[in-house]
Amino acid sequence: MGRKQRDLFEVEEPLADSNGDNATPPTQPPTSDVDPNNAPLARYAELAYLQYAISVVKGRALPDICDGQKPVQRRILYAMSDMGLNPTAKPVKSARVVGDVLGKYHPHGEIAAYDALVRVAQDFTMRYPLIDGHGNFGSPDGDGAAAMRYTECRLTPIASLLMAEIDQGTVDFIPNYDGAFQEPSQLPARLPFVLLNGASGIAVGLSTEIPSHNLKEVAAACVQLIRQPKTSLAEVLKIMPGPDFPGGGQIISSAEDIQQVYESGRGSLKMRARWTIEDRARGQWQIVVTELPHQTSGRKILEEIEELTNPKVKLGKKSLSQDQIQLKQLILAALDRVRDESGKEARVRLVFEPKSKNQDPQEFANLLLAHTSLEGNVSINLVAVGRDGRPRQKTLLEVLHEWIAFREATVRRRTDYRLGQVQDRIHILEGRSLVLLNIDKVIKIIRQSDEPKAALIKAFDLSDRQADDILEIRLRQLARLEAIKIEQELKALHTEQTQLKRLLDKPAVLRAQLVKEIESDAEKYGDARRTLIEQTEKAVVTVSVLDEPVTVILSQKGWIRARPGHEIDPASVTFKEGDALLAMQSCRSVDAVILVGSNGRMYTVMASALPSGRGDGTPLTSVIELPLGARIVGMIAGPTSRRLLLATSNGFGFTCDPADLLSRTKAGKQFVNLDEAQTLLTPQLFDVRTAQAVAAVSEKGKLLVFAIDEMKHLAAGGKGVIVMALDEGEAMIAAVAVGTQAIVVSGIGRGGKTTEIRLSTNALNEYAARRARKGKLLPSKIKPTGVLVR
Repeated sequence: MGRKQRDLFEVEEPLADSNGDNATPPTQPPTSDVDPNNAPLARYAELAYLQYAISVVKGRALPDICDGQKPVQRRILYAMSDMGLNPTAKPVKSARVVGDVLGKYHPHGEIAAYDALVRVAQDFTMRYPLIDGHGNFGSPDGDGAAAMRYTECRLTPIASLLMAEIDQGTVDFIPNYDGAFQEPSQLPARLPFVLLNGASGIAVGLSTEIPSHNLKEVAAACVQLIRQPKTSLAEVLKIMPGPDFPGGGQIISSAEDIQQVYESGRGSLKMRARWTIEDRARGQWQIVVTELPHQTSGRKILEEIEELTNPKVKLGKKSLSQDQIQLKQLILAALDRVRDESGKEARVRLVFEPKSKNQDPQEFANLLLAHTSLEGNVSINLVAVGRDGRPRQKTLLEVLHEWIAFREATVRRRTDYRLGQVQDRIHILEGRSLVLLNIDKVIKIIRQSDEPKAALIKAFDLSDRQADDILEIRLRQLARLEAIKIEQELKALHTEQTQLKRLLDKPAVLRAQLVKEIESDAEKYGDARRTLIEQTEKAVVTVSVLDEPVTVILSQKGWIRARPGHEIDPASVTFKEGDALLAMQSCRSVDAVILVGSNGRMYTVMASALPSGRGDGTPLTSVIELPLGARIVGMIAGPTSRRLLLATSNGFGFTCDPADLLSRTKAGKQFVNLDEAQTLLTPQLFDVRTAQAVAAVSEKGKLLVFAIDEMKHLAAGGKGVIVMALDEGEAMIAAVAVGTQAIVVSGIGRGGKTTEIRLSTNALNEYAARRARKGKLLPSKIKPTGVLVR
């Protein structure tokens, strides 16, 4: 359990660690030791909030691991049982039940109580509903239930597994909110309902998401653990392989993933809908979805299809993004129509008709799965209030072992309670046997004695309990006492007493009784699994792209396009007025294009996703998420064996491979760490085999040349090493890798004229030094603006 969860209960008592030992006692005094009236404001606020948090966690949001119920659910079930609303009783208005619950046990809003009642009655929410609801109790599409004055309810037969033993001394009763009534602190659950129906809730600093499971499988797992307590999780999962949701569906996660989730008590499982392919006339076919993933409705699927085929412009954008347009075209090219035929005959029936009968059904299904909630993840978080009263995240084995311990204690209490009743009855019958042959004397003593009780005790050596029983019997009953009947009943009671004592004294006999009851309940209430568990790969839509040569063109104002072919003259490329060429790269249509941002982020776009033809292309903001103020400083397209030199204006840099820059999201990935007000310089590709040195130029006209081996290679990106030492306020404008070629430094010379300085390999040797030096001034006064290798 996380730190936040532990701190939440420090004011009560120290929490136990995972091995069951007590943790370090809290340094702060318990709540009960602090006088709120004299506490400092900060301490008072802390205590008040902790009390509220504990109330929410234990009193509202989290289920009890013993009976699987939250307090409001437990109170509703107990109130209905107390009202005699058993499965054979006539159902009553839900408003009457809610009123009884609020008046006696749950002093909260009527809507909250009714919502809890409705949830327990919904067969699409609960795997095993505990309330039999009559009327409109909502639908899987999110429709709410009718008002409680219209609906009626009573308990379901399976609710008896929670309520049947409640009057047999199995659980403790506590005062209600005003002390006028008694309510059970727990219900004597005969099966672990915390797993059967699951639970969902959010508390203060805690949340729970327990999935439902199959009754027969859970019962079999409990039996196995009772017989073999050291059974491993892997062996348990062979018996109960995973969740079993009310609406069916298919879990496609692997057995290893499922085991990992149950081993940690937290995670998610992949789930998808189940469908069939129905043949129609003239070779046509359609896909019919009959089961949906847990907590997914047909209405939600239809809304998602509508959003895909008729997308809306995103907030802050002026038009649809390229992704939205392409996805719309993809869906419309495959899907002809969709309709919801769900009803009384079929709870779920979503029909998808393809555009053409020649489409591959599996590819059509994959398209729907990949872009809608027909496939998704189901969260699991096994958090519950344990037998020690503390909420904690638990593994599956911990949940089962803890419930078995609770059930064993419950059966022991039930047996002890019954033993007390048997012994009391034996004692009564033994007293009656003593006076059976002297009924006339008993009648005479009662008639003549002023204190008949004391006289009876003295005359027949009775106990107070036996004497009271004799005095309470009517005269005609006393006269008709039959020795044979008493002896028969005593014999049966003595036999039962022996069995009960044997049950209490021998753990093996008690465990056998547990197994017998669990197996009996499983046989009576169990049903077949609904959710299919079958591993398969997540649906992925693959779009075939023609592999052909293209040239990617990027303008200075951020317009990008892809022209067919490679031999394109830059002079023939036209741009919008005031725009010009920034970069041009040749590649294949199946290649990835890497855009290097001045903010140090790297963006990846597929060449096939770029508009082609002789138009101006599309703005970069439609294909990537470029932050305000950032610009693209370079472009790399297609696979290359060359290496990349990245440098920043504050004099740092490193080398990497272009493949290291690839990202999967439109927002790109941060690859170069930049200080505030610093920018990334134009990236430089170089050949590892021929490059020998790095030439760095500052804005003040200084040049530094050093061996390329001194640069650091960072495959994961970062800040890099110091390339060139700079004066305060000075910036580096370029860093290039050079071999045997000369470099040309362009800039502004005297009189503001544009000028160039060409430096041969021999001339560069004069500027050679170690990395991180300041370098030397160029021969003529020039304010450099760029560097080229020629």
